[in-house]
Amino acid sequence: MKRTEGSQVAALPYRRLVDGSLQIMLITSRETGRWVIPKGWPMKRRTASQAAAQEAFEEAGLRGRIGEQPLGAYGYVKRRKNGQLQQCTVTVYPLLVRGQEADWPEHGQRQCVWYAQDNAAAQVAEPELAEIIETLDERLLGALPRSRTRAQLPMLGGDGGLRSIRDVTPLRSGKDPVAETADMAQD
Repeated sequence: MKRTEGSQVAALPYRRLVDGSLQIMLITSRETGRWVIPKGWPMKRRTASQAAAQEAFEEAGLRGRIGEQPLGAYGYVKRRKNGQLQQCTVTVYPLLVRGQEADWPEHGQRQCVWYAQDNAAAQVAEPELAEIIETLDERLLGALPRSRTRAQLPMLGGDGGLRSIRDVTPLRSGKDPVAETADMAQD
């Protein structure tokens, strides 16, 4: 994906518990310690959703299934290393979490916490992101084929079989996680 000034991508890590409730993983930002979701700049030779999945791995060690359709977007003001402020727009992709690695590139630099959906929405500073979190179920349903119902949404430990979603594998072998996933699918 081509990098556009001020445009970022993010993964919204979630899991569904057996009782049907959603949990959202939030992480702390390295600079301010506020609660955010994994996000970063677009990456060459990766789609926006693939870049979002890579950020989730690098910042929180998460593996899962990334949606190729965005849930929405939110804005925030980023303080650059030179002290200048930059308005950013972040496009958010759903990440159904399957697991967390024991080690990842930014391990020890951030806290990672699972929150109940309503608590997660209350923790983030950006109102548009809070709304995406609060309405996650409806947004996920909107991205599914019309024949799907809420009861068919994936649960923790189950395989929901969603369309337009790819497995994301962390860098175990030193290979690109997207290429490694494609290799695994061929096995």
